[in-house]
Amino acid sequence: MREYSILWGLLGTRQSAIEPAIESGSLAVVKHAASLMACNLGDPDVSAKLRLPVRFTPSSTNRLTHRDLDRFPGETLFDRIARAVCRAGCLPRKELYEAWETARRVRRLFRGGRIVDLAAGHGILAQVMLILDDTSPDAIAVDAMTPPSAATLHAALVEAWPRLAGRTHFVSTPLDVVHILPADIVVSVHACGALTDLVLARAVSARARVAVLTCCHDVNVCNTGGLTGWMDDALAIDSVRAHRLTEQRYRIWTQLIPAAITPKNRLLLGAPIEAPTGP
Repeated sequence: MREYSILWGLLGTRQSAIEPAIESGSLAVVKHAASLMACNLGDPDVSAKLRLPVRFTPSSTNRLTHRDLDRFPGETLFDRIARAVCRAGCLPRKELYEAWETARRVRRLFRGGRIVDLAAGHGILAQVMLILDDTSPDAIAVDAMTPPSAATLHAALVEAWPRLAGRTHFVSTPLDVVHILPADIVVSVHACGALTDLVLARAVSARARVAVLTCCHDVNVCNTGGLTGWMDDALAIDSVRAHRLTEQRYRIWTQLIPAAITPKNRLLLGAPIEAPTGP
């Protein structure tokens, strides 16, 4: 698998010339084709380059497929999830890493509860949340338009974790019509621009726990709080979001996922502070 990726990166616009060899499934055929191409291209360094490792970047938007299975050989929970994703063959690499890094941080703080994944896309975050904590009864993955391949990914995860069957519900609807309960955990990864504010508002209206990985900060629609003289626009917007949660009687946590996955890596978590019941 590593050699295929190296060839793919080296050949650039000439990838089509070697695609039949790669599709043959034979590494020997691939190497032979690359050798012939090296001669034709007059590049004496190609053979040496083929022996060098290629960096596997978690920020890539390339889909994980069966060719990536060997990258996840272990029995850690992440490797097992990654192999299921590879078998599905439909999820961009960075979405797996974003969902994993977000879910495990959320689960360190928030247990149980129905998972409400807003702007969910393939619903990978909702399902990883269920895998990490089986005390959650179920999850709903909400998006204006659920991608057709979400069913393929769900089937691959259910094959690996049969207990997920019937517990993840995909809903294609606007985010502002979903009924949220106080016991829910509302999560969202990279809901663009003002959608993040909508996710936070929906959670607060129900007094539910919430976690958002922010992105696409648009100063035309998001509140900077007049802080841009001290900090960049994106940080100003997220600072206002965090402060707004505290004003709405939420305890907040501010964290980061690895920047190697995404530079838009600020994770904001909040849980309602219950009003005192005593005198």
